[in-house]
Amino acid sequence: MTSVNVNGLRAAGRKGFLPWLAATAADVVCLQEVRAEPDQLPDELRDPEGWHAYHAPAATKGRAGVSIYSRTAPTAVRVGFGSAEYDASGRYIEVDLPGDGTAAGLTVGSLYLPTGEAETERQTAKYRFMAEFRAHLDALHERAASTGGHALVCGDWNIAHQEADLRNWRGNRKSSGFLPEERAWLTDLLDPAAGWTDVVRSLHPGVEGPYSWWSFRGKAFDNDTGWRIDYHMATPKLGAAATTAMVERAATYAERWSDHAPVTVTYTV
Repeated sequence: MTSVNVNGLRAAGRKGFLPWLAATAADVVCLQEVRAEPDQLPDELRDPEGWHAYHAPAATKGRAGVSIYSRTAPTAVRVGFGSAEYDASGRYIEVDLPGDGTAAGLTVGSLYLPTGEAETERQTAKYRFMAEFRAHLDALHERAASTGGHALVCGDWNIAHQEADLRNWRGNRKSSGFLPEERAWLTDLLDPAAGWTDVVRSLHPGVEGPYSWWSFRGKAFDNDTGWRIDYHMATPKLGAAATTAMVERAATYAERWSDHAPVTVTYTV
C-alpha cells in the first residue's frame, strides 16, 4: 500500500512516476495533488494498464485533486465525505475493497488535507475541514468495527504531529502544519479511544522522521531537512497487521519526481 503527493501528476509522469508505478509491488496507490481533470491526463496516467483508476479532481481547475489506483476492482467508490463545502474540492476519495474469504473487507481513502496559513482565513478553512473530516473518520472507524472490516486513510495530512516529525521544529512552532491546535487534533485522533494508528510511527518509534516532504528550495533534500506529513492512518487490527513501512526517498535530488516521496507500508491481512 503506497501513498504519495505527486505535486502534479502530469509533471510527475514526465519525470519518473511511470517507471516507479511499473515497478511497485503495491496493490493500492493513493495519489494527492494530482492537479488535472481526468480528460487532461494521458491514457497511461488516467487508466494505467493493470490498475482500476479513480479520480476526484477539484472544481477549481489546476488545484488539489486526489486519485486511487487499485489492482482489485472496488465494490464501491465515494468522492468526498458528505461536506457541502469540501466535497468538490478534490480533497478526498475512498474505495471499498472486497475481502478474499479469509480476510475482511477494506476501505481505503486518499486524503489531501488543506495546507493552511497561520492567522489567515486559509487556516480557519483548514480547521473547518479538520472538524468535518474528524466526524467522517469517527464514522469510518465505527463502520469498520461493526462489520469486522478495516479502514485506512492515506495521504498528505499537512500536519507534523511531533517534534520528531520535522527537522526544524523550533523554527516552525508558529507555522501552519505544526501549530498546537493542529498537533492536538492528531493527538486526539491517535488516542486509543479514537482507535486510529499512525502506522509508520508505530513501526519507527523514537526516531526522527522518516521524513516524506522536502522543499525544492535550497539544500533541504540534500540535508534531509524535511517534514513527515504523509501518513497511513489505520484502524487497530489493520495497524497491528503492518509489518514494514518505508519512505521511498530518491537517491539524489535530480531523481525526484515530486517534492514528496512515496510512503509504502506492507500489511499482512
